[in-house]
Amino acid sequence: MDHAEQHIRDIHTSSPVIRKRNSPYIDHDSRQENDHLPDRGIENETGTLGSQERHTKVQDDRPHPSPLPGGHPGAYRRASHISTESRIASGQASRVSIPQPSQPGSPSTLVRPRLDMVLQDGEADLDTYGIEEFRDGFFDASFFPQRKRDGDVMREKAYSSLPTSFQNNQRKPVMGQVLEQLEAAIGVLTRICTTRASIKFLKSFMAVYIAFIICLIPTCREWLGRYNYMLVVSAILNHPGRPVGSQIEGALMTSLGMACGLAWGCLAVYVSEATGPARAGSGGLIALFLVLFTIILGWLRCIFIRFYQAVISAGVALYYVCLANTKQGLSMRKISDFAIPWLLGQVICLVVCFTLFPSAGSRPLAVSFHFAFESILAQFEPESDDSNALKHRLSWHFVDLSTAVRDFALDFSFSRYRPADSKEVRNLIQGIVRAALAMRSDPLRNPPFLMDESSPPSIGPGSNSAHLVRESLGKPAHELRIAMREGVRRADAVLMDMSGHRKYIGPDPDVSSNLEQIMEDLTVAIKTFDTADQAITEHPDLPLRYSNDPDLVEIFLFVNPLRLAAGKVLDLLECVNDIKGKGYRLNKPSYPLGRAFLRSNAQVRHDRGGLTAAVYFGTKTQLQETMKQLEKGELIPHDQEHEIDEHVKAETTRSIQTSVSHDPPKKTDENESIKTKGGQKIAVHKAKTVRLKMWQALHRLQGFESRFAFKITLVTGLAAIPSYLPQSKDWWFVNESWWVVVTIWIAMHPRVGGTAHDLLVRITCAALGALFGGLAYGVGKGNPYINAAFAALFLIPMLYRFTQSSHPRSGLIACLSFTVVSLSAYTNSGDYPIVHVAWTRALAFIVGITAAVTVNALLWPFVARHELRKSLSAMLLHSAILYRSVVARYIYYSDGQAPGPEVVARSEMLEGRLREGFVRIRQLMDLTQHEIRLRAPFDPLPYSALIQSLEAFFESLVQVRQSSLYFRPHMLAGDANSGGEEELLTLRRDAVAAILMTLYVLAGALRSDRPLPRFLPSAAAARQRLLDGMEKVEAAQAIRRDGLLARQGEGRRWADIYHEAYSAALTDIVEELGVLEYYTKEIVGEVGFNGMLTR
Repeated sequence: MDHAEQHIRDIHTSSPVIRKRNSPYIDHDSRQENDHLPDRGIENETGTLGSQERHTKVQDDRPHPSPLPGGHPGAYRRASHISTESRIASGQASRVSIPQPSQPGSPSTLVRPRLDMVLQDGEADLDTYGIEEFRDGFFDASFFPQRKRDGDVMREKAYSSLPTSFQNNQRKPVMGQVLEQLEAAIGVLTRICTTRASIKFLKSFMAVYIAFIICLIPTCREWLGRYNYMLVVSAILNHPGRPVGSQIEGALMTSLGMACGLAWGCLAVYVSEATGPARAGSGGLIALFLVLFTIILGWLRCIFIRFYQAVISAGVALYYVCLANTKQGLSMRKISDFAIPWLLGQVICLVVCFTLFPSAGSRPLAVSFHFAFESILAQFEPESDDSNALKHRLSWHFVDLSTAVRDFALDFSFSRYRPADSKEVRNLIQGIVRAALAMRSDPLRNPPFLMDESSPPSIGPGSNSAHLVRESLGKPAHELRIAMREGVRRADAVLMDMSGHRKYIGPDPDVSSNLEQIMEDLTVAIKTFDTADQAITEHPDLPLRYSNDPDLVEIFLFVNPLRLAAGKVLDLLECVNDIKGKGYRLNKPSYPLGRAFLRSNAQVRHDRGGLTAAVYFGTKTQLQETMKQLEKGELIPHDQEHEIDEHVKAETTRSIQTSVSHDPPKKTDENESIKTKGGQKIAVHKAKTVRLKMWQALHRLQGFESRFAFKITLVTGLAAIPSYLPQSKDWWFVNESWWVVVTIWIAMHPRVGGTAHDLLVRITCAALGALFGGLAYGVGKGNPYINAAFAALFLIPMLYRFTQSSHPRSGLIACLSFTVVSLSAYTNSGDYPIVHVAWTRALAFIVGITAAVTVNALLWPFVARHELRKSLSAMLLHSAILYRSVVARYIYYSDGQAPGPEVVARSEMLEGRLREGFVRIRQLMDLTQHEIRLRAPFDPLPYSALIQSLEAFFESLVQVRQSSLYFRPHMLAGDANSGGEEELLTLRRDAVAAILMTLYVLAGALRSDRPLPRFLPSAAAARQRLLDGMEKVEAAQAIRRDGLLARQGEGRRWADIYHEAYSAALTDIVEELGVLEYYTKEIVGEVGFNGMLTR
């Protein structure tokens, strides 16, 4: 006993590792002695959640000296201006042992039952008996068995999250599949005949068909030369089914590409024929020129997507000069046989585009505006439910608006819209969408005033609080919603009138375009709602705190986003009212030039093929760049009034980690820093060295651009070998086998490889094109009228497939195959049997398709299911970074470092890009349906459920950020002067770290496709401890806090309401972490106790 007592005494007095806890609060006398030291809070993303000093605290009421020089409590950095609920924001915990009673009005009152469910299968004693170890700043993780879940219930939940395309993709009998294809064909015909798509298709078909008819006229055919079908090929590649601005750009691009290809090809042929030795090795010289140009074109095709049409045209022209009719040599006749038909084809397309229902360029933007308004109106419906489908639609429109505005700014347009105005309108509509996404299901549905108009709402003592609020706010909220819906309709009507397409797009003609009246009505409705809101706030019958009344909390959480959305709608109406009087004007391309080279218009993106994968990778790259900007700056808090003691400064600097840098750092000297508006400094790293630049350049060679350039050069180089050999030149020229190389060049995609399904479909289309081309000539013995009839019969469905369906490359191959076979036979009439012409050209296309798809599938293939798993890993990592940013910027910030408008705007921008990421991942999952998997059929259920759960995690995090904006530090307990932050410092650190580590482990497991460990840090247990600590702090400060809150009025109400929303959102995060862990283990498996993988 004596030894034990002496040991405890030694710990209490002399040990540098053990420290007594002075009290739940800091000694105010000691604080007064150290007022010269500045307050250091949790300023950055990882935050100063724990000191780097190693010690353990033992609770004791006796005062103890500070371990740091000057008596400063260096182990506890004060987090100034932190709300009480902000102290829970960094983590979630769950009650697992003997629960302590919550204080009345405590934020944990409503979330305790839900937290108990998270760890219902675990038993743990979380009482530390006043001892706390700081562990050198590392968090103290708790590990519990994963909550047992019903597999059938989880699988049913996963099935409900599947996209419609998966739910309808069930195995059907042959007759059912035939009927389904017939229904799809009927739907296509209906769409062509009843929508604007018919005009777009008619323009494409007319240009191609006119070019085809010209080639059938004998005089024109002879004048155009042997390769007169290049007239039709040119019209197909740059068909006029696009706006005038895009058509002009396409004509310029294809002409420029043709000129470059011809010039390089002529140079190659000239060099190969210049001297006797060169003629002896002409094949090698031409191959060298082809390799060099193909590598360059391959790089340009991947990086500068704006030049896609030029690159494709340059490749076709190059292969024509170097590989077609190689015996002819270089002559002006050979060049004119290609250049004249090509340029004439572009002229035909321009004429058709300008004369046949010309599109000035504003229609796609108008369509995007209109359908976004329709989804917003659906969300504003009183009967609308809080469904995931509607939220997914809103998220998709959020993304589509940005794409439409960007496309409008890329090209020439003649419209009443202005690029700057359309950008402003887009931002306002996205603001409404953001507010609509925050709206919940209407708890004011069927308010009392709608049931009985004769009985006015009564407000008196003794009424239920929720019923009282419903009576007071029900009618104003209903009238506000009606005014908002009418405002959105009228804004839609005005914008559609400005586009000139209201008759075809909507809304109905009976929707008024009078904006002044609805602006006045909406302003009156807002004032009426605000008056009622102020009256109910000051009503004496409402409770001081709303923690024990979830219905009341739900009502206020609905009406506040509704009021915010009303303000956004009013801003939109004012903006539309300002621009509605503008007339038509020619708008020049206004998109930034550097980024414009990396973008292309909508029709080029479609015709290029692989649209889903292309936009997915574009979004992925953009997200990665944004996250790098978010991570790379080191955020150093600005010194407030006095200089810090050297020892404290060293401790503080060591505890700060990498944080948010929203703006790219400017180039400065090594010792310079950039001071932000928030009063913070960003440490600037040294300039890039030559070695670093060399490494980056070499590392770039590992990218997909180099891989594609290598693949396309390899395949086209090998396919062109027969054209160099004397023994194969004859049949190469007679059979026009150079189309093997052209087909490879057109069919190969930088991003998407190809599946067995794609290979089969493209081969079938090529064979059908050759078959119909042979029949077109053979049935009529070369009759041009029959040939034209067959052309119309075949080109109508295949041109539609190329220009408007989701399978453009197979449609393009079919059109090219038919054109080459039919017009080659017609031009060389009688030279060779039609069967010979058909099968040799068909074989060239089939070999080219097979080579392109096979090489893409073998060398660095694109596998959608693998990319889906990696994309989920990246989104988990991005969510962790976003969580860290929210904790740093909105929760644990220092005095004077509250988030300003710029920080909020940057956060909303980042959230918008993450929403786009979820949209692209769902589109990526659709590609997995067409991939053959040898091991077993691909199971999309856990992936779909994981996406759904991760998006719910993200939405909860957005709710945390939005709710934190309503906190005011002086309104809640545990402010800087109370000392309660010392109690919660380590608890906050553990809560944040548990969530971050769980997300990092899940992301790493998905990235490497390795099983998860059986146990992960329990974020629920960390939140449990944090809630317990909060209860102790709040219990001691309850009297002081209530005295403050009673004087706050409406500000107190919103702080209290979002206090509860904040707590509920954090609890949702804890629950979703468990769901994320469950479905991740369904995908990658789990390591058992014996080290074996279990799934």
